[in-house]
Amino acid sequence: MAKKSQTFEASMERLDEIVKLLENGDVSLEESIRLFEEGTKLSAQCSKLLDEAELKVTQLMQGPDGTPVEQEIPNA
Repeated sequence: MAKKSQTFEASMERLDEIVKLLENGDVSLEESIRLFEEGTKLSAQCSKLLDEAELKVTQLMQGPDGTPVEQEIPNA
């Protein structure tokens, strides 16, 4: 099951496992639903982590000479 502290890479690995299990078709309907729900949560978590990483990488402000200067992002 997905954990809030799980890394992006671990979440993606688990998502890959879930996709393979669902594509194989050897799990019951109940298990398929549970796996789908877990995958949906993992997907949302990965999306959030990617958005946060993108913000950290692209958050720039213009310096006095017009060149980009990295701006410190406060932790939420």
